[in-house]
Amino acid sequence: MISLTFPTRTWAHPVPVGWKLACLSGATVVLFSFGSLAVQTAALSLTAVLYLSAGRGFAWSGLKTLRILWPFLTVIVLWHLIEGSPHEGLSIALRLMSTVALANFVTMTSRLSDMIDLAAWLLSPLRRLGLSTRGLEIAIALVIRFTPLLSLRGAQLVDAWRARSARRPSWRIALPLTVMALDDADHVAEALKARGGIQ
Repeated sequence: MISLTFPTRTWAHPVPVGWKLACLSGATVVLFSFGSLAVQTAALSLTAVLYLSAGRGFAWSGLKTLRILWPFLTVIVLWHLIEGSPHEGLSIALRLMSTVALANFVTMTSRLSDMIDLAAWLLSPLRRLGLSTRGLEIAIALVIRFTPLLSLRGAQLVDAWRARSARRPSWRIALPLTVMALDDADHVAEALKARGGIQ
């Protein structure tokens, strides 16, 4: 999941997050059960229709957040092309695109508070055993929240690199990105401490 909730309500926003995650799980199982290029192409086409059903603005926003996948997809396809199995590489790339896009659709149409409530409900058996699940619930929320934030930080570093150099951005942005992530984590830790910590 690589995005935050889309601000404009769509038909998918009122759907309970539990149902959306169940459908996502089922779709993922189906996608990984078939290696056919035709099946994966059809699945990606249906995913595109799903995005468009929520409006052009929604579809465009979702497409922009998926740009982060292109380097990985390119490496997968090129590797399988070198290995002599281009159809398999393309099938894997399409499957990855579909599954991430579907997961992104869920986060774009679900509130973070609803996801936390669902996680709390799923973890309720552990609380009956006397175990505290608050830390895990907060960790889940932070992972969901920080994933798009780190993506944004990376994009900002790439833009800063391009503004100062004619060369393409390289692995050198990894260190400042790590420092920024640690700095953000430190601020979050301080905020949690100021609110009494994790009980």
